[in-house]
Amino acid sequence: MTTTTVRPTEGTPTRKPGPAAHVPHRNDASALVRHTLTLTWRSLVKLKKQGEQLIDLTLQPILFLVMFVYLFGGAIEGSTHDYLQFVLPGVLVQTVVFASVGTGVGLCTDMSTGVFDRFRSLPISRIAPLAGTVLGDVLRFLVAVGSVFVFGTIIGFRFQTNVFAVAAAVGLVLLFAFAFCWVVALLGVTMKQPRSVQGVSFLMMFPLTFGSNLFAKTSTMPGWLQAWVKVNPITEVTNASRGLLTGGPVAHHATVAVIWAFALMLVFIPLTLRQYNRRV
Repeated sequence: MTTTTVRPTEGTPTRKPGPAAHVPHRNDASALVRHTLTLTWRSLVKLKKQGEQLIDLTLQPILFLVMFVYLFGGAIEGSTHDYLQFVLPGVLVQTVVFASVGTGVGLCTDMSTGVFDRFRSLPISRIAPLAGTVLGDVLRFLVAVGSVFVFGTIIGFRFQTNVFAVAAAVGLVLLFAFAFCWVVALLGVTMKQPRSVQGVSFLMMFPLTFGSNLFAKTSTMPGWLQAWVKVNPITEVTNASRGLLTGGPVAHHATVAVIWAFALMLVFIPLTLRQYNRRV
């Protein structure tokens, strides 16, 4: 058998190999920002079809304000008006902490339905789907913040500081919410059932929120409980928010709250990403 070698005809141009298609580097910083913002937008767009997700963010803080102010305000503070000034910053913090449960439940649901398998096949940063989900939820928390402020103002809450202090309080609460969402996100990428994520999350949140100075002053509690309240990060966020909204010491409490927020991110973002990589 003979082999025939085909040679290009003289004068026929030879095609040179073109450059390889550019694939975005998954660890590139600018790509990470773009991918995260795109998936954040995806998270927000889902609200158009699932508007009921905002019901808990609007009604829950209203219910807590009504219950605690009018049921316990007179007994705790002697006046519902005075107690409203004390409790509203605490309800603000509690609302965003409770709302973070939705982050873990949503991640667990998406992972069980194969959404993240699709993300894995795309040339995007591995952390972008997680960061986009968390950031989208934190922006959604602005609805809860607005609900607390609007309803609180209607029933008699009065800001004792300026607009910059109020904005700083909102920023601090959202920063801590962003950090705390990563704690719940770890549960979301670890557990198999959304109901399990919800149950464990609330089991963790009740001692953090009710075991703080959200609803009562630390000095009124027994000594053993005061020891826990004083080291509870929710206490520091609440103290800083109270100072920024109604006046009082801020610097120390805000500094400790920010340190807590960055510490939570430093620990739980790598843990969440590691567990996410294991599952997908």
